[in-house]
Amino acid sequence: MSDKKEKAKRDLGKIATKVIATILAIMMVVAVGGTLVYYLMSM
Repeated sequence: MSDKKEKAKRDLGKIATKVIATILAIMMVVAVGGTLVYYLMSM
């Protein structure tokens, strides 16, 4: 019983890590894109 709970916790951690990494990657792309747009507009 406890073995299943441990595995579920580990899987949840993996999923959470992937979700956070994806969100950070999207934020990075948006930030770079926004900076580029701002730079091009100010030229």
